[in-house]
Amino acid sequence: MTEEHSAQWHDEPTDYAQIGKLPRFVAASADDGKAASVSSLNITAAAADPELLDLPWHVALEDWPAEYLAALPRGISRHIVRFAHLGGSVIAIKETSEHVARHEYHMLRKLARFDVPCVEPVAVITGRTTPDGRPLNPVLVTRHLKFSMPYRALFSQMLRKDTLTRLIDAQALLLVRLHLIGFYWGDVSLSNTLFRRDAGAFAAYLVDAETGELYPDLSTGQREYDLEIARVNIAGELMDLLDGGLIEEKVDPVATSELIMDSYRRLWAELTEKESFELGERWRVGARIRRLNELGFDVEEYAIKTTQNGSTIQLQPKVVDAGHHQRRLLRLTGLDAQENQARRLLNDMDSFRADNNPRMDEEYSAHLWVSQVFEPIVRSIPRDLSGKLEPAEVVHEVLEHRWYMSEKQERHIPLAEAVQSYIDSVLRHRRDEAAIMLNPPTGLLKILDAETEESRYGGDETSDEYPDADD
Repeated sequence: MTEEHSAQWHDEPTDYAQIGKLPRFVAASADDGKAASVSSLNITAAAADPELLDLPWHVALEDWPAEYLAALPRGISRHIVRFAHLGGSVIAIKETSEHVARHEYHMLRKLARFDVPCVEPVAVITGRTTPDGRPLNPVLVTRHLKFSMPYRALFSQMLRKDTLTRLIDAQALLLVRLHLIGFYWGDVSLSNTLFRRDAGAFAAYLVDAETGELYPDLSTGQREYDLEIARVNIAGELMDLLDGGLIEEKVDPVATSELIMDSYRRLWAELTEKESFELGERWRVGARIRRLNELGFDVEEYAIKTTQNGSTIQLQPKVVDAGHHQRRLLRLTGLDAQENQARRLLNDMDSFRADNNPRMDEEYSAHLWVSQVFEPIVRSIPRDLSGKLEPAEVVHEVLEHRWYMSEKQERHIPLAEAVQSYIDSVLRHRRDEAAIMLNPPTGLLKILDAETEESRYGGDETSDEYPDADD
């Protein structure tokens, strides 16, 4: 890179306590029509990644050479989005205004500090110009979430009703987690979410924070409006799937979309509502906390108040943090898994301890479980199948497969036998979820490219960062 077009690196904003949007920057834009000349590239990032400089930032994003791009389908979007290789990972690049890019980058960094599932922001790049000095729009760079998929890429043929329900439940949980920290999304939809398999369920990740705002607390009206946006958007997405023959004809898009309302409200009530009970029922305090733990939340503080006549007690959790089982698994084993995966692995770990030596120290027993159960399963997976599922999901499925084998054959199934049976009868027939988004059918790419062009002239808006894909 020449000195004339050298890059200037800037650390990420450090005003962590700031609520809401960043101050609006006045910057040159390709849409301004001004003949501004910018002499250097400005990169705002949490950590300098020199490989960013190897990408052709002096070229408009829609004209990038194929050699830089990852073969990912581009869905309908109001922005130009491309996927590119960066070292050993894949990044999503979105052209937008400087203010929007900085705001979204800032929001994603804050959400990450709150441990909310979201994509990782990499950088905001401004000061882009063509070799002849014409200004180009700034870009937001985020990292692709490995083993994650858009909702339309989850199944190769047809989304079943129960699968849709699990997706919507995952979306509701994500929305509750966002609202608990005071984040108003403003554009809730399946398209703006990525999903990872989580022990038979799904874990949802936010991928588009462009319309998001962070407040000390959200009002009931703000939460309900976000929920209504979700209901309307999901209904529209399901109608699109129905028209494309990707869901069962018996699915009612409107009725199914309304499931998010019920799922959200049940979870919100369990986490935040007051509970009254008699003095002799103090065991209900522990029962409430166990229910919250089962939902994956920790209760770090709670308030108990007696009524004026002293006959009843009111209980209300004060602080609820998601990831109860994740943190326990990480503490005991160092394994980082999804919440449901962690719950399933912990159950097997507890059974392992009970079967071998119930009096054994919990941490030592966990170490033995990793070395005698988890690691042997992972090592047994052939290299050519290692991209099918992430390791924690493979271990969960092997344990489930072993249980079903034992039930069917009415005998104890050795672990090695269960692993081999799982590899031969299940895993070899699964799609490669680590690569599915990197190798979509060529025909699909052409269709999505055509839809993208059409959307720029009045089409509907959907996800900006990780568009939908069918395989």
